[in-house]
Amino acid sequence: MTKSSQPERQPYEQSFYPAVPTRFTKAMRTNLLWQLFRFMVLNLKMLRMVRKH
Repeated sequence: MTKSSQPERQPYEQSFYPAVPTRFTKAMRTNLLWQLFRFMVLNLKMLRMVRKH
């Protein structure tokens, strides 16, 4: 077998943990007005797709 060119990952390295959301990301996830806007955009996209078929 050939040895991989990628370095071996060690447990508990930074790459093993998920990214921590920023303060802005947390605020957008909890902002009801932003969620309502995104919901409407998503629904419009779905309606447009359904209308085509």
